[in-house]
Amino acid sequence: MKVALAQLNYHIGNFPENTRKIISAIENAKKAQADLIVFAEMAIGGYAAKDLLRNTSFIEACQNSLAEIAKACAEIACVIGAPVKNNTGKGKNLFNSALLIEDGQITQIRHKTLLPDYDVFDEARQFEASAEFITVKIKDKNVALTICEDLWGEEENNSYNQAFRSQLIDSEPDLIINIAASPFSNIQHMKRLNVLKDNASTISCPLIYVNQVGAHADLIFDGRSLALNKEGELLLELKAFEEDLQYIDVFEQDNEVISITEKAEIERIHDALIFGIQDFFSKSGFKRAIIGLSGGLDSALVAALACRALGAENVLAVLMPSEYSTDHSIKDALDLVQNTGCAHHIVPINSVFSSFNASLAPIFEGHQADTTEENIQARTRGTILMALSNKLGYILLNTSNKSEAAVGYGTLYGDMAGSLSVIGDLYKTQAYELSRFINKEKEIIPINTIIKAPSAELRPDQKDADSLPDYELLDGILYQLIELEKSNAELINFGYDATIVNRIAGLLNNAEFKRFQAPPTLRISTKAFGPGRQMPLVAKYIF
Repeated sequence: MKVALAQLNYHIGNFPENTRKIISAIENAKKAQADLIVFAEMAIGGYAAKDLLRNTSFIEACQNSLAEIAKACAEIACVIGAPVKNNTGKGKNLFNSALLIEDGQITQIRHKTLLPDYDVFDEARQFEASAEFITVKIKDKNVALTICEDLWGEEENNSYNQAFRSQLIDSEPDLIINIAASPFSNIQHMKRLNVLKDNASTISCPLIYVNQVGAHADLIFDGRSLALNKEGELLLELKAFEEDLQYIDVFEQDNEVISITEKAEIERIHDALIFGIQDFFSKSGFKRAIIGLSGGLDSALVAALACRALGAENVLAVLMPSEYSTDHSIKDALDLVQNTGCAHHIVPINSVFSSFNASLAPIFEGHQADTTEENIQARTRGTILMALSNKLGYILLNTSNKSEAAVGYGTLYGDMAGSLSVIGDLYKTQAYELSRFINKEKEIIPINTIIKAPSAELRPDQKDADSLPDYELLDGILYQLIELEKSNAELINFGYDATIVNRIAGLLNNAEFKRFQAPPTLRISTKAFGPGRQMPLVAKYIF
């Protein structure tokens, strides 16, 4: 049985374009004389459509698209993911389903059993879980249709139904098909591959897995669909961060086993961020980005990534020096502009800052200068950037990193402004590593930007180290608190200094109100700020 694995980039709610892509893939698969073509989870409508699924017209559009696609399946079978109405009268209105289409008709429907409700997932909000497991017949083969989480088990979902695994094994399938919407993280692919290998080898059955590719503001889907033999050995892997259509007959006896050489983690992160920027702009209908360029590492890194993703001709860097900006920072920023080839403007903020101070002087009389004046500078820059964005039609990219966002080292309505946070899921130490990776062939980010002590330059001789621990220490603590969800007591038992741990945890918890107002962040870790980490804004934390 020749199977086509169709790995496509779906645009949520863009039914004409999504339908066109799907039908085009079907036609290509028919020309290649494939017996079956497999698409991803929720290919109809896109994933994750969230509360659009509550909209009656959205569901009707899904059904219309499905009917049009079914007509194209006259000479080929098709497995595709779609929302399906729950007509049982019990539970949620929809199922997350895999549909088998043959001879222009939907012949079988299998509903998702395990609905993830951890990290970025909240499928139980929209879908009803199915307790029924069925296999389907395709070309005389007994095929188990499964949907993403169905194969993952207790490791990811405590409500795992052991009966599902037993039914899957007892059905003695000839082939397992798993359609998925599995987002990228820096460790996800190998974890995903191991889970799929375990299923194939345990059940002694070949397995085809089809993931979607694409980015939807925060979530990035890397694709990397694959096929395994019954021993769990890899036979086929589709491209990362690209649409792809490939073919395999997993029942052929002479299929060659392949191995993959996984890219270094920082390179995978680089590729994901480039793809995330590109897809955000493409799907939003934007073309050009504006960035506030300070001469520091973070803004330089975001500018370099934006130039790679969008082309330097579509990136505008704005230098906004103040009386506290050092000559070397201005030079570093200008060197970055020259190295990338992007356009730039210089808009000094001294006079604007002075005007604010003069206007506020009568009210501030008797008060010492403090972070208020520093924040005024940051907000002045944010206002200038948004003015240029509005006037010139550029979209502002945020340049804050995860370390800063974690401890509240950023100014609301100032340097936290932007439509998309590019490196908001990247710790400062990772930002240094990624900058060095970008420079591996030639200098893009000025060396001085990388080696100098980081500073916001909002007061004389200011350094980040004046307010924060060394970034190696800070990021180590933050990783334990955020990604690994460890308590203060556990970190102290690990050997971290109690005073520093309690201080960092306090900063992390007290900055939640800022992160609530931050732009969406490209997710590259297992625990990004945003939907995957939901904390109360007003709470009494017990450390």
